Amino acid sequence: MQAGVQAVAQSGYLEADASRTSGVAGTGGAAFAGVLGAVDGAQALQAESKTLALKAVTGDLTDIHQATLASSRAAVTLELVAAVRNKGVEAFNEIMRMQA
Repeated sequence: MQAGVQAVAQSGYLEADASRTSGVAGTGGAAFAGVLGAVDGAQALQAESKTLALKAVTGDLTDIHQATLASSRAAVTLELVAAVRNKGVEAFNEIMRMQA
Protein backbone atom coordinates (compact mmCIF):
# COMPACT_ATOMS: atom_id res chain seq x y z
CA MET A 1 0.00 0.00 0.00
CA GLN A 2 2.73 2.42 0.95
CA ALA A 3 4.59 2.02 -2.34
CA GLY A 4 1.47 2.71 -4.40
CA VAL A 5 0.53 5.75 -2.36
CA GLN A 6 4.10 7.02 -2.62
CA ALA A 7 4.03 6.55 -6.39
CA VAL A 8 0.88 8.66 -6.66
CA ALA A 9 2.21 11.23 -4.18
CA GLN A 10 5.53 11.53 -6.02
CA SER A 11 3.72 12.12 -9.28
CA GLY A 12 2.59 15.47 -7.91
CA TYR A 13 -0.93 14.83 -9.16
CA LEU A 14 -2.55 15.20 -5.76
CA GLU A 15 -0.63 18.30 -4.65
CA ALA A 16 -2.57 21.52 -4.48
CA ASP A 17 -0.53 24.27 -6.08
CA ALA A 18 -1.55 27.73 -7.24
CA SER A 19 -2.16 26.77 -10.86
CA ARG A 20 -4.62 24.02 -9.97
CA THR A 21 -6.50 25.91 -7.29
CA SER A 22 -6.86 29.10 -9.32
CA GLY A 23 -8.56 27.32 -12.20
CA VAL A 24 -5.65 27.84 -14.61
CA ALA A 25 -4.78 24.78 -16.65
CA GLY A 26 -1.34 23.21 -16.30
CA THR A 27 1.46 23.92 -18.73
CA GLY A 28 1.60 20.50 -20.30
CA GLY A 29 1.28 16.83 -19.76
CA ALA A 30 3.71 16.57 -16.84
CA ALA A 31 0.97 15.92 -14.28
CA PHE A 32 -0.69 13.40 -16.57
CA ALA A 33 2.66 11.68 -17.12
CA GLY A 34 3.04 11.46 -13.36
CA VAL A 35 -0.32 9.74 -13.09
CA LEU A 36 0.79 7.27 -15.74
CA GLY A 37 3.85 6.62 -13.59
CA ALA A 38 1.53 5.81 -10.71
CA VAL A 39 -0.31 3.34 -12.95
CA ASP A 40 3.02 1.73 -13.80
CA GLY A 41 3.74 1.48 -10.07
CA ALA A 42 0.39 -0.21 -9.54
CA GLN A 43 1.18 -2.68 -12.30
CA ALA A 44 4.55 -3.43 -10.70
CA LEU A 45 2.86 -4.09 -7.36
CA GLN A 46 0.37 -6.41 -9.04
CA ALA A 47 3.20 -8.30 -10.74
CA GLU A 48 5.02 -8.66 -7.41
CA SER A 49 1.82 -9.89 -5.78
CA LYS A 50 1.27 -12.42 -8.55
CA THR A 51 4.85 -13.69 -8.28
CA LEU A 52 4.64 -14.10 -4.51
CA ALA A 53 1.25 -15.78 -4.76
CA LEU A 54 2.67 -18.25 -7.27
CA LYS A 55 5.61 -18.95 -4.95
CA ALA A 56 3.18 -19.48 -2.06
CA VAL A 57 1.12 -21.96 -4.07
CA THR A 58 4.16 -23.92 -5.21
CA GLY A 59 5.65 -23.99 -1.71
CA ASP A 60 8.72 -21.90 -2.54
CA LEU A 61 7.71 -19.02 -0.24
CA THR A 62 8.87 -19.31 3.35
CA ASP A 63 6.88 -16.36 4.73
CA ILE A 64 3.23 -16.24 3.67
CA HIS A 65 2.93 -12.75 5.17
CA GLN A 66 4.97 -11.37 2.27
CA ALA A 67 2.40 -12.62 -0.22
CA THR A 68 -0.48 -11.31 1.87
CA LEU A 69 1.08 -7.86 2.23
CA ALA A 70 1.94 -7.67 -1.46
CA SER A 71 -1.62 -8.61 -2.36
CA SER A 72 -3.04 -5.98 -0.02
CA ARG A 73 -0.66 -3.31 -1.37
CA ALA A 74 -1.67 -4.09 -4.92
CA ALA A 75 -5.39 -4.03 -4.09
CA VAL A 76 -5.25 -0.70 -2.24
CA THR A 77 -3.09 0.88 -4.94
CA LEU A 78 -5.49 -0.26 -7.63
CA GLU A 79 -8.39 1.25 -5.69
CA LEU A 80 -6.48 4.53 -5.37
CA VAL A 81 -5.64 4.66 -9.08
CA ALA A 82 -9.26 3.86 -9.95
CA ALA A 83 -10.49 6.64 -7.66
CA VAL A 84 -8.14 9.15 -9.31
CA ARG A 85 -9.29 7.97 -12.73
CA ASN A 86 -12.94 8.32 -11.72
CA LYS A 87 -12.33 11.87 -10.52
CA GLY A 88 -10.66 12.68 -13.83
CA VAL A 89 -13.58 11.29 -15.81
CA GLU A 90 -16.01 13.14 -13.57
CA ALA A 91 -14.12 16.42 -14.14
CA PHE A 92 -14.07 15.81 -17.90
CA ASN A 93 -17.81 15.16 -17.96
CA GLU A 94 -18.44 18.31 -15.95
CA ILE A 95 -16.38 20.34 -18.45
CA MET A 96 -18.30 18.81 -21.34
CA ARG A 97 -21.61 19.87 -19.73
CA MET A 98 -20.53 23.52 -19.59
CA GLN A 99 -22.06 25.86 -22.10
CA ALA A 100 -19.81 28.14 -24.12
